[in-house]
Amino acid sequence: MQASKEKLLWMYETMVEIRNYEETMVNVYLEDKLPPKIQKGLAFDIGSGPVPGEMHLAAGQEPVAVGVCAHLNKEDTVVGTHRPHHFAIAKGVPLDKMTAEMFGKVTGLGKGKGGHMHLFDPDHKFSCSGIIGASLPPACGAGLAAKKMGKDWVAIAFFGEGAANQGSFHESLNLAALWKLPVIFVCEDNKWAISVPKTSATSIDWVADRASAYGMPGIKVANNDALEVYEAVAPAIERARRGEGPSLIEVKTDRYLGHFQGDAEVYRPKDEVSNLRKNDPIPKLAAMLKSRSLMTDAEEGVIVARAKQRVADAFDFARKSAYPAAQDALNDVFV
Repeated sequence: MQASKEKLLWMYETMVEIRNYEETMVNVYLEDKLPPKIQKGLAFDIGSGPVPGEMHLAAGQEPVAVGVCAHLNKEDTVVGTHRPHHFAIAKGVPLDKMTAEMFGKVTGLGKGKGGHMHLFDPDHKFSCSGIIGASLPPACGAGLAAKKMGKDWVAIAFFGEGAANQGSFHESLNLAALWKLPVIFVCEDNKWAISVPKTSATSIDWVADRASAYGMPGIKVANNDALEVYEAVAPAIERARRGEGPSLIEVKTDRYLGHFQGDAEVYRPKDEVSNLRKNDPIPKLAAMLKSRSLMTDAEEGVIVARAKQRVADAFDFARKSAYPAAQDALNDVFV
């Protein structure tokens, strides 16, 4: 399936928005977390600042999110990982409510009680979790619901290559294949499971090769390229909508930042990230659009400015929003 001009421009603008969002969060997250603004003797205070808690960013992995989500409808389900912003943005989750949630504000998706690893938006059928491998079973549940209701909806389970060694991976693929569920399992292979290289944790080079053990197609995308992801995912989406069952897709992508913000990244070769950035997928897509006369320099400027303004507005909304009232701490809680 070839992407239309409209889809290509949407992918480019969404990638620009994701990158700008993540780079903005890099700076905002560090506010008041470093000396001299924290307790003496500490090097880093994870609980301080406007965005407390851990923060996992996905700069460099934008092609996976946009290449997949460009095929989806509002009724389709996306279940993300602990590194979820690119998926959420590509699925259409409101940027202002998502950002407010990370700031712990009452205007957030979960009224400020979930944080960045627990974004939940039923209106856009998006959720995520901080547990490794936790995206796969819920996606099977969404796929089963769609099948029971006689709908052609699909469910996407995003996960990292490290999660492919979890029991939930094998259980979910087996069940989805057995019941022919409309689930697409998408592995973001950024080569690092926190600080463990894939070569030290996984016995095969391609997780997608495991698909044959469960009787489903295994699709490989070797390049961190939005258009290649879009074209590779198309048959899996169509197959699922026809009721022919799941597929496993693996995309070799790049993580430009640490596992979390504050990660010293001593485990990475010093020149790794700089070499990865030489093949940045965003300017690569821009160059392709211009070479096909689908975007001019002036149009690019408008697109970039528009995306950056949405990000700036979202952070401004989050900063200005109120915190939940103390008496609301026990509301919306179940045990």
